[in-house]
Amino acid sequence: MKISKTRKTLTTLLALFTAVSISACSTNQGTKGTTEPASGKEPTPAPPAAAVNADQPGWKSDNKPITFDWYLNFSWFPNKWGVDPTSQYITKKTGVNINFIVPAGNENEKLNTMIASGKLPDFITLGWYEDAVKKMIEGNMVLPLDELAKQYDPYFFKVADPAKIAWYTQKDGKFYGYPNASSSPEDYKKYGSKFIGNQTFLVRKDMYEALGKPDMRTQEGFLKALQAAKEKFPEVNGQPLIPLGLHEFNENGNSSLLDGAQNGSMLANFLAVPYEKDNKLYDRSTDPEFVSWLKTFRKANELGLLAKDIFIDKRPQMEEKIAQGRYFAMLYQRTDLAKQNISLHQKDPNSVYIAVDGPANAKQEPPTLAGPGIAGWTVTLISKDVKDKERAIKFLSYLISEEGNKDLFFGEKGVSYDVINGKDQFKPEVLDLRNKDRGAFDKKYGSSFTFWMLMDTNLNLDWEPPSVEPIKQPEEWTRGKTKNFSQYDNIVPTGNSPEGIANSKMAQAWGRALPKLLLAKSDAEFDQLFDKYQKERQSAGLDKVQAYSQKEFEANREKIAKFTK
Repeated sequence: MKISKTRKTLTTLLALFTAVSISACSTNQGTKGTTEPASGKEPTPAPPAAAVNADQPGWKSDNKPITFDWYLNFSWFPNKWGVDPTSQYITKKTGVNINFIVPAGNENEKLNTMIASGKLPDFITLGWYEDAVKKMIEGNMVLPLDELAKQYDPYFFKVADPAKIAWYTQKDGKFYGYPNASSSPEDYKKYGSKFIGNQTFLVRKDMYEALGKPDMRTQEGFLKALQAAKEKFPEVNGQPLIPLGLHEFNENGNSSLLDGAQNGSMLANFLAVPYEKDNKLYDRSTDPEFVSWLKTFRKANELGLLAKDIFIDKRPQMEEKIAQGRYFAMLYQRTDLAKQNISLHQKDPNSVYIAVDGPANAKQEPPTLAGPGIAGWTVTLISKDVKDKERAIKFLSYLISEEGNKDLFFGEKGVSYDVINGKDQFKPEVLDLRNKDRGAFDKKYGSSFTFWMLMDTNLNLDWEPPSVEPIKQPEEWTRGKTKNFSQYDNIVPTGNSPEGIANSKMAQAWGRALPKLLLAKSDAEFDQLFDKYQKERQSAGLDKVQAYSQKEFEANREKIAKFTK
């Protein structure tokens, strides 16, 4: 909300009067006790700092220009702050400018190098599951958000979700990171009926229909469809068809199949493999149906249906090939190809990727897809090297608030949105561009969570306009298939503890084993390699990792039980 110059002045004077009469000796970070004296004169006392007010957003008390360095641990992030109207509006409103730092290559190498240097940028955003989160906390490289908020901006506690704070509170009683895209049990009560998932099995619409819409839920049907697609469509615009696409392979495996570090597996979710049995965590990676489907992927390679591209391509290369429509099928997150799907839709609506029923277990049970969890997607932390603690926590409070989220979603009124039919909505030409070209939209307007670092995906359910194709179909396919897996988040050991080191070794062993399993020449060779991997897990410390995870899982259930009382 805009505040007039007069009102700003009155507010400042009132705050100043209150500070003088009640806490004249209070000081803010960086405020000296005196100002520089004129030559030959006594030092002039500095104006006292305004007292913090838990009932008012702290960011409104100071909008002097400041630039924060903000590290994003995502090499694919393409946007710059300050080149679009939304980020310009937020800077004008808060005084905060952002210099994003994005790794050019391997994210882990860049982040580990920064950690080893002992100096970090002002803000850091990375996946909550990253080992570096614990390293930074244990290394005293990031500041407790609760302490910053109490000292500089208690209003933070009015806009932060207590359940999310409790979830991320460490054993020392402090919390250091705040999540985005996070849903607490209360959020499920309020918004649960509107929740959709992101995990999908996608096929190119025209090819799939030309093949007679084959059933790809069974292993036999899956292989037959891939084979038929390769035979009928050997090339796409002069380039070889890629029968099957997956997320990129990394040192810990592949999240489409299994990521060893996170223990995340889209395939296991499609197969409805349980996370627990009889209140004990279940080793999903050894589930017979999961292993059987991995052998199906191995068979696909034997039949020439796994292109070598999928083992080496990173996300930018994959996005280029998606935009070319070169994949027939993909076990992939729908939002990760939304921009390319829109581009395909502009050229030919029949060439888009649609979601269909994919790999299933022998009973043909529906998938159990990951819904929004309390852990969220990323966490944002404030470095101990931050150039201004007070402004940093106040800006963080603004970003997680409803006002901040609305600004990030809609942008500036009259520029990207307006009140239309009594409701805040994107202007027609703005929405049209978003639906047609998300990349151009991001650069021209910068709204609709172009800057997603602290987006609240629950708030935007009330703001989001109805989906249109090609976004709508994959989105709708997930509805009713998602589950809340929050109790299984944050249970994998990280850091330099014995369990963390053991888990890291196990994850890397899986990262080495997975490509070999898929490239094995026979099921017998697959079995041999799989047995070898299981022995590596045991020698790395599987038992201690499982004991740790079980303990954390039980603690998570207790936390959630408290939230839901």
